Amino acid sequence: MTPTTPPASARAARYAADGIVQVEGLLDPSEVDAVRTAFMEQVVRDREALAADDGLAADDVLSRYPRLMQPHRRPGLEVGSIARRLMTDPRLLDVVTELIGPAYGAQSMFCYKAPSARGQALHQDNYFLLAHPETCLAAWIAVDDCDAANGALAVVPGSHRMEVVCPETADAEQSFTSGLVRPPAGLDVVQTVMRAGDVLFFHGNTVHGSLPNTTRDRFRRSLIFHYVPRSSVEISQWYLPLVAPDGTDVTVAEATGGGPCGDGWAGSAH
Repeated sequence: MTPTTPPASARAARYAADGIVQVEGLLDPSEVDAVRTAFMEQVVRDREALAADDGLAADDVLSRYPRLMQPHRRPGLEVGSIARRLMTDPRLLDVVTELIGPAYGAQSMFCYKAPSARGQALHQDNYFLLAHPETCLAAWIAVDDCDAANGALAVVPGSHRMEVVCPETADAEQSFTSGLVRPPAGLDVVQTVMRAGDVLFFHGNTVHGSLPNTTRDRFRRSLIFHYVPRSSVEISQWYLPLVAPDGTDVTVAEATGGGPCGDGWAGSAH
């Protein structure tokens, strides 16, 4: 079973029930090609400019193809202008608004997931963003066709109703991140299958993750945005300033406290 695209009139109801909505073909092939080309050129030319600090070994394929964080803040780079433009694209924002109301952009991120790369253990996004009083919403854009073999997302429909929890320790052979959130009892992990240009929208409390890319020749690239309702009053400082639909920056208060892991918790980029 995989999430299916509901008609536009049913998207909000699907999101309320499952915390997940898949929209097929939101970006056309030429746009996806441009995204893929720009980010591949960036990682070859200068991967350190935007690379996440994931503490990876030099021989880890994820060091060669690291997550690129917050490219929308670098408009002088081609990948930056692409990310900022798509973050505020009406096609994305229209769906975001249907699901959570008027919103601001909070994060952009590009993942390469080259062949043999580890996955990311099941987790919840708002553990990192600490958006309040509502949670964040992810828009996960498939830049390649993806399925279980090359490490497509797995999601837990209905888990958006659970609170954000402090993670357990993940299996380091399977996940490049250390946290693991187990699905609530009675809810199943569902494997997604997506085509390039499809977008998966999901609630910030929804449990999701991915297994390693076991293929020899297929990347699983993705461009991800996170949004928060305009009613948000605070968010983790890493995600400030927020971005309004017209592209201008917006500031709210920095989140205080340690989140679900207590005051000793040190938040970092998702």
